[in-house]
Amino acid sequence: MHYKAKVGHLGGNLSCLDAILVLFHEILKPEDEFILSKGHSIGALYAALWSIGDLSSEDLDTFHANGTLLPGHTPIGGLRSTPFATGSLGHGFSLACGLSLGYRLQGLVGKVFCLTSDGEWQEGSTWEALIFAAHNKLNNLVILIDENGFQGFGSTKEVASLDQLASKLASFEVCISIVDGHNLDDLRAVISKAVDRTHIIVMKTVKGYGVESYENKMESHYLPPSEEQYIAALKQERK
Repeated sequence: MHYKAKVGHLGGNLSCLDAILVLFHEILKPEDEFILSKGHSIGALYAALWSIGDLSSEDLDTFHANGTLLPGHTPIGGLRSTPFATGSLGHGFSLACGLSLGYRLQGLVGKVFCLTSDGEWQEGSTWEALIFAAHNKLNNLVILIDENGFQGFGSTKEVASLDQLASKLASFEVCISIVDGHNLDDLRAVISKAVDRTHIIVMKTVKGYGVESYENKMESHYLPPSEEQYIAALKQERK
């Protein structure tokens, strides 16, 4: 998709793709909701929806084209798996909190899962949402953080360091888990874990995971793959 459309943001897609696939193939139930807050990674969601039959290969060919239902950021309308439009700074945690509380007030049994970037945790609104979730003990809410260490202008340490993010989050009344975001068995186990409060899962990931020329490169946030990179990626064996 990204090669054909000649658009970037592939690195952040590859860092969270494993987690999204586990969610859609093994975790999410019909009564659950998923919010992709890190809207730059919409390509990973489209790939997951294709893999479960919700999108066709022909649909994917329209990615980022004029008039498409599959734009470069999370769309509103057209897809049942995108209840909110979110962008690069999607404020998805706040939206997920509202859904979670709404579920509780209506006596619904579903869970709300929300995927954020690590860069989003430099935003004040994200911390306000954390205060709200902890105060209301939203035990039907699961927040996954794609901690790949990079954002638009460099590494998160260089731009606005929140090093040891998990320890900062642990000071709130929430459940914190840390997991290898590319280990499928560990992802399955931790996402399925039963907790009595909001569950925040910090996923240690690699920007551009699985494509050697993209791994841990800030350029993968913006630049589309060249023909050489594309051909090399297709030949590369999965780790």
